Amino acid sequence: MVKKVLFVATVVKTHINTFHLPFLKMFKEHGWEVHVAAKNDFVDEPCVIPNCDRHFDIAFERFPFSKQNLTAYNQLKYIIQENHYDIIHCHTPVAGVLARLAARSSKDTTVIYTAHGFHFYMGAPLLNWLVYYPVERFCAKFTDKLITINQEDYNRAKGWSLRNNGKVYYVPGVGVDINKFHNIDINKKEKRKSLGIDENTKILLTVGELIKRKNHEVIIRSLSKLKDKNFVYIICGRGPLLEQLKELAVQLGLEKKVKLLGFRKDIAEICKIADLFVFPSIHEGLPVALMEAIASNIPAIASDIRGNRDLLSSDSLCKSNKEDEWRLLLEYKKIKKQSLDKKYYVENIMEKIRAIYGL
Repeated sequence: MVKKVLFVATVVKTHINTFHLPFLKMFKEHGWEVHVAAKNDFVDEPCVIPNCDRHFDIAFERFPFSKQNLTAYNQLKYIIQENHYDIIHCHTPVAGVLARLAARSSKDTTVIYTAHGFHFYMGAPLLNWLVYYPVERFCAKFTDKLITINQEDYNRAKGWSLRNNGKVYYVPGVGVDINKFHNIDINKKEKRKSLGIDENTKILLTVGELIKRKNHEVIIRSLSKLKDKNFVYIICGRGPLLEQLKELAVQLGLEKKVKLLGFRKDIAEICKIADLFVFPSIHEGLPVALMEAIASNIPAIASDIRGNRDLLSSDSLCKSNKEDEWRLLLEYKKIKKQSLDKKYYVENIMEKIRAIYGL
């Protein structure tokens, strides 16, 4: 009988297709039937998941107490009961909780959860600890293998009790295809021209959803305080704060300096023309965008938070995450380029994950 695996995450395009396609392919190459349960977040284009035999469109809501998540739970429970999966690998907080609860009676299924950054962390709001910490400890009882992607989360979870005497693993992220960023060759002048940027203008780049957690506002406000205005700030990502960020740029006189490019498929090319990568997130697990920037051999500055600390030296981190300190970092001319440790290379990550899957 053909073995089956189910991948569960909140959304398809910006999670499954962004981070997990190599692992879907891995299962297909081993002869498994691959299913995905995630919300279709494609807009004006078909929902295509390479190496997926069956997709279940589950209307997950990121707000954990949404009534829609009860419907999502019932859908998942039915899907799991009908398909008798050998492995269920779940990702993202809401989908991860619902999938583990729905699979709690599946005795012959190995349930794996990857925590892409717990919502409780050093410096997190008290509410996060009161809500998310007990939920994760409870759900650990229905988890056979728990994968953490940064040292802080691993050190916190390694003593937890899992189902069937399961194990907590440290796997540093989903991996970066280093060749995609090292070996790319572009005409930088033409790329700048295509984005409407002059050859002599300094390019500051960030990549991330337009949501509060990504903290784009603090950088836009900090840029307004710079004396040297010979820059363009490129933000690649989409989200609900688009209009708010546009309005802020206009208010601060930066409407010609801030370029909101939306979701992009040419990040590797844009990295090649960037002079500095800026990553001000309030919290992260282990940010792929920052790893890709480092792999592109451009200097980077970031907020001093879990995940970012794993990747950058202390002098490239903004300790306070406040405008004045960001301004000083943005003005500093000697930000060092840093190299990406080989443990983050996708081929090394895949070997670790392959061993956890038992393939």
